[in-house]
Amino acid sequence: MRQTTRLRELLKAPETLFIPGCYNAMTAKILEQVGFPAIYMTGYGTSLSLLGMPDAGLATMSEMHLNARYIANAVDIPLVADADNGYGNAINVIRTVREYMQTGAAAIHIEDQVIPKRCGHVAGRLVIPIEEAAGKYRAAADVRDELDKDFIIIARTDARGAHGGTLDDAITRANAYLQAGADMAFVEGPTDEGEVRRICNEVNGPVLYNQTGISPRFTQEQMTEIGICATILPSASLRVTMQAVYDFAVALREEGAMAEKTFFQDFHDHPLGDFHTFAGFNRVREWEEAYLEPEQLAKYADSVGHQPKAAE
Repeated sequence: MRQTTRLRELLKAPETLFIPGCYNAMTAKILEQVGFPAIYMTGYGTSLSLLGMPDAGLATMSEMHLNARYIANAVDIPLVADADNGYGNAINVIRTVREYMQTGAAAIHIEDQVIPKRCGHVAGRLVIPIEEAAGKYRAAADVRDELDKDFIIIARTDARGAHGGTLDDAITRANAYLQAGADMAFVEGPTDEGEVRRICNEVNGPVLYNQTGISPRFTQEQMTEIGICATILPSASLRVTMQAVYDFAVALREEGAMAEKTFFQDFHDHPLGDFHTFAGFNRVREWEEAYLEPEQLAKYADSVGHQPKAAE
C-alpha cells in the first residue's frame, strides 16, 4: 500500500491521529521504532538543525524537500511534511507539490503567509489575500489529482495570529481553502480551548491541530471529543535533543572523555543502546549475504569491532 493511501486510512479512524515531529532521518527512525503510525517533519526543526537558523523563511525549498526525502526513505510509515508557503505563487506551488510528492511524503501543508514567512507561533506574521491563497490551493489540488489522488494537501492559515488577523478571518479562510480543493484545514495559533472548539465546529472539513507554542495541549480523549482529526507535536524531539546534547557537552567539558564512557555505560540497556544495530548494520550484512559472493563475507572472521548478526 502506498504511504499516501495508508495515511488516508489512518485519518478515517474515529480517534484523533497523533503525529509526533522529527527533524531528520534518525529521529524519524526512533519514532517509528517506538510504534507511531505516522510522523511529521518540522520546518522549524529542519531550519535549526540544518542551518542553525530560525524558522523565518531562510530554509529554501531544496533544503526542505531534501530533508523530507531523507526522512521518507528512512522509515516505512507515512510522513507529513512542512512545505512552508509553497515557495512562491500558485505557479511555484505546482513545482513544490510535484517535488514533495517525489520525496515519498504522504502529505504536505502549505500556509497563506507572505514571503518570507516565519514560525506560526512568533509575532510579526503577515498573510496574503484570500483570493491569491485560494489559487495556490487550487493549483496544489490539481497536481494531486493528476499524480496521486491520495496525496494529502493541508491548507494552513496563519490569519488567527497575523498582523490584523482574527479567528473569524482564519475560519473563513480555512473554509475557502477547503472549497478550493485542500483535503484538510490547519488553523495555526488558537490560544485557548474555546477557539479550538470553534475551529472544529465551524470549519467544513477535517482539522489538523498543532499542539505547540501558544496553543493549549489536550489529552487524546479530549482531542477526539473536540473533533480534531489529527494533531502534530512538531519540535518536541528537537527540544529534547538540544537539552540532552547541552547537558552532555557540559559533562564533557568538566570530565573529559570519561564522560562519554559513563554515558555509554548508562545507555547500554536502553532499547536503542546498540548504536550500530539501530543504525542498520544487521540489514547491511543481510544484504551482503543475499547479493555478494560468499568469499566476500570472510572479512568478518578476523575483523575487530562490532559484529553485525548474520541472518538466521
